[in-house]
Amino acid sequence: MNQWLTAPILIPLLGGILQVFMGYAPISLRRTLAIATTVLLLVSTVVLVVLASDDSYRLYAFGNWQPPFGIVLVLDRLAALMLILTAILALLCHLFAIGGADEGNRQFHGLFLFQLMGLNIAFLTGDLFNLFVAFEVLLIASYGLLMHGGGRARTVPGLHYVVLNLAGSAVFLISVGMIYSVTGTLNMADLAIEIPKVRGENLEIVRAGGMMLLVVFALKAALLPLCFWLPKAYAKATAPVAALFAVMTKVGIYAILRVYLLVFGDDAGALANLGMDWLFPLALLTLAMGVIGALGADNLKTLVAWQVIISVGTLLAPIALGSVAGISAALFYLLNTTWTVGGLFLVAELVARQRGSARDRIVTAPRMRNRTFLSVLFLLGAVAAAGLPPLSGFFAKLLILQSPMSGPEMAWLWSVILIGSFFTVIAYSRAGSIVFWRTVDGHIEEPGPLGGNVSVAAGALVALSIVVVALAGPISDYTDATAIQLQNPSGYIEILKTPMVGEDN
Repeated sequence: MNQWLTAPILIPLLGGILQVFMGYAPISLRRTLAIATTVLLLVSTVVLVVLASDDSYRLYAFGNWQPPFGIVLVLDRLAALMLILTAILALLCHLFAIGGADEGNRQFHGLFLFQLMGLNIAFLTGDLFNLFVAFEVLLIASYGLLMHGGGRARTVPGLHYVVLNLAGSAVFLISVGMIYSVTGTLNMADLAIEIPKVRGENLEIVRAGGMMLLVVFALKAALLPLCFWLPKAYAKATAPVAALFAVMTKVGIYAILRVYLLVFGDDAGALANLGMDWLFPLALLTLAMGVIGALGADNLKTLVAWQVIISVGTLLAPIALGSVAGISAALFYLLNTTWTVGGLFLVAELVARQRGSARDRIVTAPRMRNRTFLSVLFLLGAVAAAGLPPLSGFFAKLLILQSPMSGPEMAWLWSVILIGSFFTVIAYSRAGSIVFWRTVDGHIEEPGPLGGNVSVAAGALVALSIVVVALAGPISDYTDATAIQLQNPSGYIEILKTPMVGEDN
């Protein structure tokens, strides 16, 4: 069954290669292949979630080169959760894209699938250098997707995105080189064994490398002060690309969870919990900055882009506390916020198509077509994003508020999240009331069509906030078990000692 670990990588790889060679094929054929590929990807991730649910670890060693020397894929509960989260988001984004957003670029679907391949490598790899490779694969694809549609509005923020991420990649490479120079390995399970043994001057080299890694992951996650590139880049991207990018910041958060609980966890000796003292206050400041940005947003896409930054702060604050309850709550919230933000990006695009020259700007305009349908979708997304009952955002934030023990961390967490949620409600209320209800006389000339594909995709992503509530019990059980598994990495390390390709370990 370990062969299944390669499926989330091989399926988008083969689909992307076919898209490259089919660049001049009819667009209907390319779209059919794209949807079929993402459906197959979703099926494979469902299988992996089922496999991971028994709490065992599974390893696949390419070419039967055993760790710590070969390239390995490792499946656990966290990796499976991230894979299915991304696959569901990707399928609905792809469904939206075939409604017309993919036109004008023959390689859109190929880039989309290669980005999924990079994301899935990042979630499955058991090696720091291959994590770097995964980042490069998904970033190269994201550069092309970000520029999809062209124009100065996308080129300038896209250039900022490229430059910052290239700088991050350089720092990543230097940091893994520093760690390798001391430990002689980059396999994450092997690092968990070797790092507690580091002493003397070598300790400071590994400490510096570890802190540099944290900076790189903070850049990928858009943690303050490395978050200001995100709002313009996401707001100017096409809707399905921006919606898919909702999971991009979660890759940085995943990397922090994986590396700093496994490699620099409680058993790392002098380097235990490296950088975590900085993470909690920066997370709260990131949340506060996101709320300020949302209050000042002048269009819906920018508002949703700042919501991404709010979610980063909300996720990293309980993770920084390091408790099982905090990690479990963060993972529950991660599901809610990724799908909700993706849905809101798609809803914002549907609104823009209906408002003529006003687009998605938060200004008064003549009454749009399909106002009731779109306003309900926006309301559901806003309620879930702000954390109001009865949708999933409320339960996720309630779990986060319950996670810390009494003390100053609890006081700060409660204060920032509750005040931030209040002002987030104000931001969404202001935007919704102006866009949907404060109409002026006149009519909109040639409003864009509201097709079936795009409506289903946007509606389904937003409706997942209701599905998460309906399945709150099983999901919470899964995230609890995931947090316990992350806090006890001995099983992850043990697979190094008895790896057997093709069998469970």
